[in-house]
Amino acid sequence: MDSCFEPAIWPEDKLPKEGAGYKECEICTEKSRIIWGEGNPNAPVVIILDNPGAREDKDGNEYVCGTRQTLQTALHQVNLAPGDIYLTYLLKCRPLRRYNKEEVRAFSKPFLIQQIKTIQPKFIVCLGDTVVQAMFDDKEAHVKNLRGLWHVVLGYSCIVSYHPLAVRRRPNLTRQFMEDWDMLAQRLFKC
Repeated sequence: MDSCFEPAIWPEDKLPKEGAGYKECEICTEKSRIIWGEGNPNAPVVIILDNPGAREDKDGNEYVCGTRQTLQTALHQVNLAPGDIYLTYLLKCRPLRRYNKEEVRAFSKPFLIQQIKTIQPKFIVCLGDTVVQAMFDDKEAHVKNLRGLWHVVLGYSCIVSYHPLAVRRRPNLTRQFMEDWDMLAQRLFKC
């Protein structure tokens, strides 16, 4: 493994015309920014997180947050290159205040579905219970019960794993998190 690996800021994807209506979302404010996705929009793997996190510090300098550090380190360890990955979100803005979670997720999901259909990836990765429950249409779905297996979501092969922030907070999840990424890498490299 390369001990010199440094997580990086991936290029953001521009908001497409069909995404313009997302500005109507309850969580969009004057201070929020719509983050459609980042990485390679032609990648074979689409990773879905619940929402974008902090991207700039209080002085406006971009940085790689802890979620992205953990995610990019895992990808590097299983030899997935940044060009293999497109990262997107169920919610396209970072929530800056309280909001009606069910309504916002219901509003946001069709945008995500259209985005995935446009990209047509080989694989989808759902990270965290929030994304798993939304994408599986099951409020009782949990990563701990679904990880380690292949599923089909929207007609695409899919795996689920823990949210990178959960792995940072609970290092005992690291082994399972890495097993999931290794499972994906093995199948991707066979294609």
